[in-house]
Amino acid sequence: MPDHVTLPDAPPHRGITGALVLHDGTVYWGYGAGASGSAVGEVCFNTAMTGYQEILTDPSYAAQIITFTFPHIGNVGANFDDVEAKNAAARGLVMRERITEPSNFRAVSHLNDWLASHNLIAITGVDTRRLTRRIRMGGPPNGVICHAPDGKFDLPALFEQARSWPGIEGMDLARDVSCTQTYGWDQTRWSLENGYGRQDSPIAHIVAVDYGLKNNIARSLATEGARVTVVPANATAREIMSHKPDGVFLSNGPGDPAATGEYAVPVIRDLIGSGLPVFGICLGHQMLALAAGGKTLKMHQGHRGANHPVKDLRSGKVEITSMNHGFTVDADSLPDTVEVTHVSLFDGTVCGLAIKGKQVFSVQHHPEASPGPQDSHYLFTQFMDMVTKRA
Repeated sequence: MPDHVTLPDAPPHRGITGALVLHDGTVYWGYGAGASGSAVGEVCFNTAMTGYQEILTDPSYAAQIITFTFPHIGNVGANFDDVEAKNAAARGLVMRERITEPSNFRAVSHLNDWLASHNLIAITGVDTRRLTRRIRMGGPPNGVICHAPDGKFDLPALFEQARSWPGIEGMDLARDVSCTQTYGWDQTRWSLENGYGRQDSPIAHIVAVDYGLKNNIARSLATEGARVTVVPANATAREIMSHKPDGVFLSNGPGDPAATGEYAVPVIRDLIGSGLPVFGICLGHQMLALAAGGKTLKMHQGHRGANHPVKDLRSGKVEITSMNHGFTVDADSLPDTVEVTHVSLFDGTVCGLAIKGKQVFSVQHHPEASPGPQDSHYLFTQFMDMVTKRA
């Protein structure tokens, strides 16, 4: 990056109320929406056509500003059900078109009102194709998203904030989004006829380690017959085992797996050694690889969307999956005790692994996939079959 950056003196025309300022001095102008103010984060893009409310509340998006490549965001409105966590984890969102009017029988509010109530800053009117190409070629930049209703921007201050932000690599963000106290979960997956249900006849007890657990993962476990106990990210192996689980789940989450792994990997190694079935998703998958002796790498642009093809190397089946990750398992670093079970058909990266001789496996993609696709949901059944057969 050059030592000196020339920033615009002012917005290109009157009426501009939004800006995205990148760490290299690039400015994308637009129109503010949602909450006012500014927020710094890593700018990424997501190619999903649906599920914007689920994406924005996914804890794995902590410290990220999401660029939606699909232009019509807001057309199903917002409701109280389609959230993956109580609070929105994303820092903000960038859209091509102005937020569309809701047109869905489940909508209870306009997306703009929902964004404001969750303190999410948005800008519209941005050339998202240009921004996506920028990310594809140069990787996800650090940036500051700003909504200034009065149209006044302190560009030098925004640029300095973006330039000085250290970035996600090396950050342990799981602590920021994890629960702080242990709790139970019995809610099951949503259906059109009945909404969310309750698991009142569990067949096994699963302890889920919360590195940024999505609600629909807990629901999927409960739907398969689990009584779920959720513990914080920094729970010790002794604390986990004190709940007398039949199996352990390692959740998704944000940040650098190597940073979170400093305290989580020793715990995971103890869990592997216990002989219990262990299942990991996303960050849980990456840290399982670290616990098995592998390494993780920061990806050039990451995988974020609901249309990612993944091949199961054991069956030859190709599944369309939902993904959200900026780090990947280094395949060359994995020891002989680990079998790669799934790979991305986009770039060949590791999307699943299993530890030989153990009932321990993980996937990079999201089989709970709310709102979809659901090609990989069988993995929850597979895990619960392991648990119940062992019991």
